[in-house]
Amino acid sequence: MTFSPTPKQPSRAVMDQVEFNCGVMHIKDHSPRQLSEETVKMLIQRSQEAKQRAYCPYSKFRVGAALLTLDNCVITGCNVENACYNLGVCAERNAISKAVSEGHRSFKAIAISSDLSDQFITPCGGCRQFIREFGSNWDVYLSKPDSSYRRMTVDELLPVSFGPEQLYMRKEFETLTDA
Repeated sequence: MTFSPTPKQPSRAVMDQVEFNCGVMHIKDHSPRQLSEETVKMLIQRSQEAKQRAYCPYSKFRVGAALLTLDNCVITGCNVENACYNLGVCAERNAISKAVSEGHRSFKAIAISSDLSDQFITPCGGCRQFIREFGSNWDVYLSKPDSSYRRMTVDELLPVSFGPEQLYMRKEFETLTDA
């Protein structure tokens, strides 16, 4: 790994095909749809690193997510619990919200990790719908602590889903009249 700060540019580190800049990681994977094995492994590793930062004093169930944008930025998130349980935020929603706040709206993939070793971690129902908001044809990598994974699409995780496009479809309204 090389580290080359310059006075006019932010600190930058380059390692293999991965570039870190301004706290966000950029990968150099130019394939249009299928991610390289190296990119998938790096994405899972970043989700595992994010998992280490989870705030989960109540459930003790750590989850991390690493989101790959169309312009190859990797943005991470972890679950953050709250004493008022329904105010907790899942890792997937944290990563996506963070990405949206940085101007990203389209994604290639998201990797999710937890401490479950007997099965692959899957997004909860709310996160599946939240992920679906940003398209149904992108990849979700479900992983285990040993870095093994299963690739699914958003469509496979949430079939026959409701998304923003339904809001613009033709609707018929029934009006009730006084009899």
